[in-house]
Amino acid sequence: MGGMQLAFSSNAYLRFSIEDTIRRVAKLGYRGIELLADVPHAWPAGLLPERVEAIRRALDDAGLTISNVNAFMMNAVADPRQSYWHPSWIDPDPHYRAIRREHTKRALGLARELGAPHITTEPGGPLAEGQSRGMAAEIFYEELMPCVERAEQVGVGLLIEPEPELFIERFDQYLEFMERFDSPRLGLNFDVGHAYCVGEDPQDWVAPMASHTVHYHFEDIADTRVHRHLVPGHGAIDFAATLRAILATGYDGWLTVELYPYIDAPDEAAREARDYMLRTLAEVGVPAPATP
Repeated sequence: MGGMQLAFSSNAYLRFSIEDTIRRVAKLGYRGIELLADVPHAWPAGLLPERVEAIRRALDDAGLTISNVNAFMMNAVADPRQSYWHPSWIDPDPHYRAIRREHTKRALGLARELGAPHITTEPGGPLAEGQSRGMAAEIFYEELMPCVERAEQVGVGLLIEPEPELFIERFDQYLEFMERFDSPRLGLNFDVGHAYCVGEDPQDWVAPMASHTVHYHFEDIADTRVHRHLVPGHGAIDFAATLRAILATGYDGWLTVELYPYIDAPDEAAREARDYMLRTLAEVGVPAPATP
C-alpha cells in the first residue's frame, strides 16, 4: 500500500445509500472506506448478487479501496437493548447467538467477494447475570471456531475489537482469550478510543500489541473517558504520541476513522477528521499520501 492511509467508516452514513456514501467519502479525499455489513449498506443475509456488483462498481468508479468490513454492528436484528452488541457471541440463548455466528461467516464471504482484507467483530457481549468469565470464554470459543475455520478457507482476516463494558475490553483480556487459538487469520482491531475509555492510553499499548494488530480504528474520546466517539481533536487522546508509536512499529495499513454518532452531519465530521489526521500525521513525520 505504500504507507499508512486514511479510510472512513460508512457507519456514519446510515441515512445514505452505500453508493452515495462511497461517492461522498471519495470526494472528501479519503482513499479507503470501511464497509458496514449491516442495514442499510451491506447486510450479508439480504444482499443480492447484483447489489454486491453495484458496490464493487461504485468503489471502482470512486477509486476507493475497502479498508475493512465492519461486522460488529447488527442493527438489522434491532435488539432493543443495544443494536451493536446483540446478538452477542456469549448470549445464553444458543439460537440467538447463532445469528451472530452465521452473520460473521456471511460477512467473511462478502469480504472475500469484494476483495476486502478482513472483517471486525464484537469481543463477546456483556456478561449475562450469573455468567462467569470462564463460562463466557467457553461459549465464545465454541462459536468463534467455525468462523476462524471459514476465515482460513476464504483467506480473510477475522479481527476482534475490544470494547468498553463487553467481555473483552482490555488488552490483557484479549491476550488471555487468544491463547486458545492458533490461526494466522485471527487478529486485533486496535480501537484507539476504546483503549482510552478503559484507561489504557493508546500510545502505551501500540508497541505491546503490534504483533496482533491488523487494523486501527480512530476516534477521539473526552477526558471523562466516557465511551462516546468524537471527531479527532475534540477530545483528550494524544494522537501525535499514538501515531508516532504506530509509525515506530512499521505498520503499513489503514487508519480508519469511525464516527457513527455523527449521523446528522457525516460529511462535516469526515472532512474535519481527515484534516486533523493529516495535520497530525505530518507533524509526526508521515509524508502526505499521494492524492488519487
